[in-house]
Amino acid sequence: MLSNPLTLQPSDPKTYSINCNGRLVPLDIPKIMGILNLTPDSFSDGGKFNNEKSALHHAEKLLKEGAEILDIGPQSTRPNAEFLNAAEEISRIGNLISLIKKEFPEALISLDSFYAETVRFGFNEGIDLINDISGGQYDAEMFDIAAETKLPYILMHVNPSYETMHDKIKFEDITLEVNQYFSKKTKELLEKGVNDIILDPGFGFGKTVDDQMKMIQEVKYLGLGIFPLLIGISRKSFIYKPLGKSPLDINEETQKLHMKVLEQGAKIIRVHDVASAKATLTLFLRKK
Repeated sequence: MLSNPLTLQPSDPKTYSINCNGRLVPLDIPKIMGILNLTPDSFSDGGKFNNEKSALHHAEKLLKEGAEILDIGPQSTRPNAEFLNAAEEISRIGNLISLIKKEFPEALISLDSFYAETVRFGFNEGIDLINDISGGQYDAEMFDIAAETKLPYILMHVNPSYETMHDKIKFEDITLEVNQYFSKKTKELLEKGVNDIILDPGFGFGKTVDDQMKMIQEVKYLGLGIFPLLIGISRKSFIYKPLGKSPLDINEETQKLHMKVLEQGAKIIRVHDVASAKATLTLFLRKK
């Protein structure tokens, strides 16, 4: 039975696969997506990998530690981050995508952008997935470019404008709200011919701590039972702020939450600390 967002019944286990540029990627074993920020102002690793040499070196490290997907982010979306246009994003990316493809041809590359123009550039350079934090709301052409490229599209739940992306909203029922959003947006994507959709409930974006902890507990009810689920909780403030810690000091707590979402069916976890996430995934697979 599929998940019903109204009655909140969990779906039966399902095997998913995604078509990445003609390469069929099964998700029966969950994947680790390693974060590669090219930004000078990301909240926990800003400026570390914003040149070609350091970014390429970090990509190699992430892959060696167990990442199968590299998520390249040319623009920070933390609160009060510098706002870039598409041309500035493209300039920041430079030749990195093609360089990674040349050095590590087996790696899957996801591009984290809410601009259709940046995605088109990335597609021509060889990306395998689109990671749009805006759900197509910040660029009206995003769903069209997803349909044109036929790349898997990561759909995230977020507030409807860039300016309000981090405005905290207390939802009456966060799980119901996220599922209703997913239902509406996936219908639009499917109508445009986008068939490979991955759902991201949007941890860290405009949600209270309580609502985000509720989502952790109810991951099994998210995603409509039709599409694979990506969970991105790495170094998020809803974990470290209540503990009075920094983003770099919550690895143990984060891995416990990673285990919890894997046990509820998450198919991709987006992380900074790949080696720790790999250990968690290995433990999860042993327990199955």
